[in-house]
Amino acid sequence: MPAAIPTPSTASSAPLAALRRLEWRLRHAVETSLGGGYRSAFRGRGMEFDQVVRYAYGDDVRDIDWNVTARLGEPYRKKFVEEREVTVLLVFEDSPSLQFGSADVTRREALLELAGLLLLLGSVNRDRVGLAHLRPDGPVFYPPVHGRGPIHHLAAQLFAGPPPPPVEAGVTRIPLSALSSLVPRHSIVVWLSDHPARPVPEGWAAFSRRCTLLGLRVDDPWDRAFPETKRPLSAYDPLTNQLVTLGQGQAEREAHARWREVRDASLATWFPDPFGRQTFGTDQNRLEALIRFFRRRESARR
Repeated sequence: MPAAIPTPSTASSAPLAALRRLEWRLRHAVETSLGGGYRSAFRGRGMEFDQVVRYAYGDDVRDIDWNVTARLGEPYRKKFVEEREVTVLLVFEDSPSLQFGSADVTRREALLELAGLLLLLGSVNRDRVGLAHLRPDGPVFYPPVHGRGPIHHLAAQLFAGPPPPPVEAGVTRIPLSALSSLVPRHSIVVWLSDHPARPVPEGWAAFSRRCTLLGLRVDDPWDRAFPETKRPLSAYDPLTNQLVTLGQGQAEREAHARWREVRDASLATWFPDPFGRQTFGTDQNRLEALIRFFRRRESARR
């Protein structure tokens, strides 16, 4: 039987050690390919000039200051005030359904890794970063902070939090008014969730006009394709806290296909910009997938 019952998250049991491991993985990517792509994907070209800085791979070539470049013998670009004032809010929507995993990693563990990578990127790029941890038993808000130490503290708080209680304890509500008051206008809101099929909440259109929204989803291999076996499978359902048996009939396969279509359509309704949403697999390298997402978004902006 596949390892469907999740094991305790490594990130939850040792948050600081998990952060250090993520930093080691992230350092090379930021120094080579990811740093510029991250900046270009999150920032516009501000109108008020700030200073001249060394050009990094992925920066907008339209900002190169050719006079300074010719004088110093290496490329430099103009930096604008807007780039220095970006606020990023990570919304981590924690739900019992994240605790499922058909292999070695649950959805929740993969989503925590993505959140950690984004928090560390915000630290490296000197952003102001806030966190909203949405749970069925009530949301927890962390106002935006600046600097490596405070941002690492945010990540440690998220990693150390226990998984949410069973769904009977309540459903996760979307506190749009509280999220709006947490960050200024024109902030970047990165919404991390398994994004189940559900209607768009009231006020979502106004919220999307106020901020730039990015929707990141984590899928298990069983989410993408019905498991192929010759016999029924037993799996743990975190929503009901029970073991269920998956049949191998045509009806089950058709139901799975319909569920997947409705779920994908719901994600597209919440985040209509095709370059503003991305699905990550629990069975793939999340850092490499994140680099591809930023590069794709960077190309679309240009």
